[in-house]
Amino acid sequence: MRAFIDLTERELLALAISSEEEDGRIYADFAHALQSDYPDSARMFGDMADEENEHRRKLIDLFQSRFNAHISFVRRQDVRGWVQRKPVWQVRAQGIEAVRRHVQQMEHDAARFYQQAAARASDAGIRKLLGDLAADELQHERAAEEIQEKRLPGEVRTSENEGTQRRFVLQVIQPGLVGLMDGSVSTLAPVFAAAFATRDPWNAFLVGLAASLGAGISMGFAEALADDGKLSGRGTPLLRGVVCGLMTIAGGIGHTLPYLINDFMTATIVAAVVVVIELLAIAWVQWRYMETPPFAAAAKVMLGGALVLATGILIGNA
Repeated sequence: MRAFIDLTERELLALAISSEEEDGRIYADFAHALQSDYPDSARMFGDMADEENEHRRKLIDLFQSRFNAHISFVRRQDVRGWVQRKPVWQVRAQGIEAVRRHVQQMEHDAARFYQQAAARASDAGIRKLLGDLAADELQHERAAEEIQEKRLPGEVRTSENEGTQRRFVLQVIQPGLVGLMDGSVSTLAPVFAAAFATRDPWNAFLVGLAASLGAGISMGFAEALADDGKLSGRGTPLLRGVVCGLMTIAGGIGHTLPYLINDFMTATIVAAVVVVIELLAIAWVQWRYMETPPFAAAAKVMLGGALVLATGILIGNA
């Protein structure tokens, strides 16, 4: 996997060509699926697919004029930090609103890519074309928002900017959720194993504290080093690392603090209640921000938490 800053101008153009082809096919798929129920949106997606094909043609012509007839096969998933998108079928199954949000995110990502690529290009012709394509993608994003307004007359709109909300999810919610899940689940086994092995609340507290802090530091560094945020729009590595690390500590420390209670059984019961609250909080965040069905989210986190908790208790009693 290559870093974006390491790509040559030839590789940048090849990446742009493959990206335009993929986006055009996605838009055409959406247009076909929505034709009967949402004809306005379907026409918009069809026009966007045609525009992506025109972009691809311009990029191919420029590539062949600058280099040669062979275009290297460079895909978005080969570039470190590129946003991982949901499969088309999964987005369509979530309804028209999810499709519109997905398309707006695609245009936002494409514009960001062309802006970053244009800034790195030294050839004047390449820089100009990439800059023009960035402007086109931003225009697509505005067009998608206009169609949404026309299709939903009278609906109450929130005053929050959609772009700000999107960045909030990418920069805060996602790394925070990853940290909360890791802290809440991964520390269950060592905390409850120590508790049942020693029957000493203080020992369990020390193990939980060490596990929470260690996991927080580890997850913070892992998140910060995973993505520089330039292409994905996920913000600075420092912000994401701090959020992820702190939420990991919070997830682990929640069911550790009850072991400050001197009575072992009382501390364990309180800790178990805290675990349930933590897992429900994770399920709520997945439902609220990740569009995960509430029952599916709750079932998954409860099952995972129960298995880890049982593992810790069994090891502690061994």
